[in-house]
Amino acid sequence: MLNSGHLRIAVPSKGRLQEAALEMLRGAGLRFRVSGRRLFSVCSETETRIIFCNVADIPVLVAEGVVDLGVTGSDQVAEKGVDVVTHQRLGFGRCRLSVAVHQESSFDSPKALAGRVVGAKFVNLAEAYFQERGIEGVHVLPIQGAVEVMVLLGMVDGIVEIVETGNSLVENDLVELDTLLHAEAVLIGAVEPAHPAERDRLLRRIDGVLLASSYSLVEYNCPADSIEAATRITPGFSSPTVQELRDPEWLAVKVLVEKDAVHQAMDELEALGCKAILETALRHTRL
Repeated sequence: MLNSGHLRIAVPSKGRLQEAALEMLRGAGLRFRVSGRRLFSVCSETETRIIFCNVADIPVLVAEGVVDLGVTGSDQVAEKGVDVVTHQRLGFGRCRLSVAVHQESSFDSPKALAGRVVGAKFVNLAEAYFQERGIEGVHVLPIQGAVEVMVLLGMVDGIVEIVETGNSLVENDLVELDTLLHAEAVLIGAVEPAHPAERDRLLRRIDGVLLASSYSLVEYNCPADSIEAATRITPGFSSPTVQELRDPEWLAVKVLVEKDAVHQAMDELEALGCKAILETALRHTRL
């Protein structure tokens, strides 16, 4: 039964958000199988339930305590306006919510849409956007599905829609006028979780997975007389590990480096005379 006394996690039922969410949960040590159209999976070791849901429903399910945790978009949380705890911004599923119109229209700014019809999946966010800017008379028409085509059919004058790469807008001859918000996948939780101990244990594991995805382990041999300069290049999370080698003129260094800075650090270490510079990916860590 889904209402048993075990942790319940809602994840998107399809798409790239689902793939990234499941990879993160597997990285946190959960063992489960995803089978066909089955609506949930049970983890073999912990009995944790992973429930596959429409991404737009997940904020409400979490807020109502139906599930303990959920992976959804921060845009969905903002649209629903429900009371949940955002435990982590997950760094995947990045996108923006934008106002767009046909490139051949006369609308050159959002203010030009006053008194017009705008199609949107995110009705609450769209209405709040126009109200906050004093753009009056905009009728926000709820549309599910391909919002872009509604402009081409003349059903709406503009749209408020999620944009990832912008390719869909270009293909449909649309241009962005403004951005309402930037969004990404988030891990949310109930304000009063039913299983706080299990939730906190999983959150610590997920923290470890996310931190590991941000760092690499860099190892190198450093001339002993250059160790101060080298450790300024790679100061580490707390402090680098420095070990003596058989040759007293060299030292071995192990250190965590943020992934975005690895290539620059390796270039600088090489210029300093360091040798055998290696980068190793991390799977999990506790920092």
